[in-house]
Amino acid sequence: LRLADTLKELSATCDVIVLDTPGSDNPLSRNAHSYADILVTPMNDSFVDLDLLGRVDHETNEVLQLSAYSEMVWGQKKVRAQRDGGSIDWIVMRNRLATLDSKNKRNMDAALEGLSRRLGFRLAHGFSERVIFRELFLKGLTLLDVREEGADVTLTMSHMAALQEVRYLLQTIGGP
Repeated sequence: LRLADTLKELSATCDVIVLDTPGSDNPLSRNAHSYADILVTPMNDSFVDLDLLGRVDHETNEVLQLSAYSEMVWGQKKVRAQRDGGSIDWIVMRNRLATLDSKNKRNMDAALEGLSRRLGFRLAHGFSERVIFRELFLKGLTLLDVREEGADVTLTMSHMAALQEVRYLLQTIGGP
């Protein structure tokens, strides 16, 4: 109830509210998921991390079993629909993408396509593996801070490419 009251209060003055929940199943996380208009689930681009969504046969890409997280999201979609008739736009964002094409990357594409049909999420391209993210972290900055006065960052092509990835994600989400 406190979360619902806080969200209602914030909605009066905020256009966007971002809730960053832990990657574990707990009552607060479930409740926060149920209030989402858009749910963005980042995952590393590997079959180890694919288990976040479900078990997939690596030969046929058939979905064998949904994960506890996917079951939780599905449950909170139902809670949201019953509470206020709303829906949750679920987006899975691949993270730490390799810049080179590989068999693993193509297999992940196929597996995620199968899971997206089964679970009803959309796929976002996500972010490539870039050293600049680590460099900015050490300065306490994000990509959105690099143009700020006093940021002391010389923009490189790598920064520009990473900023374009952020733009693509915002377009996928439906943001500015």
